Amino acid sequence: MQAVEETNAKDYPPSVIAEVIKNFSPERVAERLPTRQVFVATEQGAVVGTGSLEGTTIRSVFVLPRFERRGIGRALMDHIEGLARSAGVSRLEVPSSIGAEGFYRRLGYVAIRDEHYGAERTILMGKAL
Repeated sequence: MQAVEETNAKDYPPSVIAEVIKNFSPERVAERLPTRQVFVATEQGAVVGTGSLEGTTIRSVFVLPRFERRGIGRALMDHIEGLARSAGVSRLEVPSSIGAEGFYRRLGYVAIRDEHYGAERTILMGKAL
């Protein structure tokens, strides 16, 4: 959860960060595995990034802060989009944090609407494949 604590803390108050971290506890992640295809990026045997696909929604794209801006997030997104295309998906959506909105825009995603979960603002973004 280093990515959430370091990267997202710039845009969200501590109470939101604490709730997000709870949402990604090992138990909560394990609950979601049956409904998601989960992918990890590794470097020298260590996990440095992750992303998942649930139907037509990309979820949980994180890269450890010290590995950001090395193309890891883009590689994860390219892989997920390729799998979605192969499965006949014509449009993907991704709920974006405030800080990740620019990343998704550079990949061709456009903002659809803001969603609020208490004090947490998420930008729902979409892209035609």
